[in-house]
Amino acid sequence: MDKIKVAIVGYGNIGRFSLEAVDAASDMECVGVVRRNAASAPGLEGRKVVSDISELGKVDVAILSVPSRKVEENALKYLSMGISTVDSFDIHTDICALRSTLGPVAAEHGAVSVISAGWDPGSDSVVRALMQGLAPKGISYTNFGPGRSMGHSVAAKAVEGVKEALSVTIPIGTGLHRRMVYVELENGADFEKVRSAILADPYFCHDETHVIAVDNVDALNDMGHGVNLVRKGVSGASHNQLLEFNMRINNPALTGQVLVMAARAAVRQAPGCYTMIEIPVIDMLEGEREALIRSLV
Repeated sequence: MDKIKVAIVGYGNIGRFSLEAVDAASDMECVGVVRRNAASAPGLEGRKVVSDISELGKVDVAILSVPSRKVEENALKYLSMGISTVDSFDIHTDICALRSTLGPVAAEHGAVSVISAGWDPGSDSVVRALMQGLAPKGISYTNFGPGRSMGHSVAAKAVEGVKEALSVTIPIGTGLHRRMVYVELENGADFEKVRSAILADPYFCHDETHVIAVDNVDALNDMGHGVNLVRKGVSGASHNQLLEFNMRINNPALTGQVLVMAARAAVRQAPGCYTMIEIPVIDMLEGEREALIRSLV
């Protein structure tokens, strides 16, 4: 079979790890990387680096390794060109609206969009759905961390006056979290204005958030993160079913791997927009279908 031709759009942490995951997949090939400044591409020696995806020729799927607030405009651009897209959009409250926006465009142009395909939302969403099926009546809690949240860090860094930022998520329990936001300020920046802007941002305004000015964010940075998913509920008429899922991860590395899973699934779906819970898990896996069934069922 022909390999799936993948383009990486953006080359930050997620883009770098997505490229590694594509390279490790025998059914895919990276045809190039799209970035604003194609002339400056450290770490991409020997790769085709362009400023416009049209320079890459045939592309089956574009992995959008861009901030969540840039996903919609990028996805609309590529879907309208008939190129399928996958992204790790992580603003939970806006996922359904994004799906409604991208779905008609994808369908019109014969493309597929898989949205919110990180580890949360994304692979954790699949686990939550399975837990709910196993215990339909009950309560689920998602406890993140302790660890670096990429989406929250990017949101804090985007605030005017911030040179660099690190947002660390601390689980309080029962799905509640504390955000510890460490900011390295631009020269002359007003810390109180920065602090107020971060506290008002939708990424932070719903959680207990502390903003702390530091001299060097890099000295604190650790890509590690994790999650603890718990559901206590009822199976049929039987109470006290307790389900738990845990993982400790390198945050951008796992996000890149999930994006590659979603890219593989994208070429196997009918045109439209999907979240990961709408896609058969087997469509995300590398390998021949019958062999996967024999080894996993």
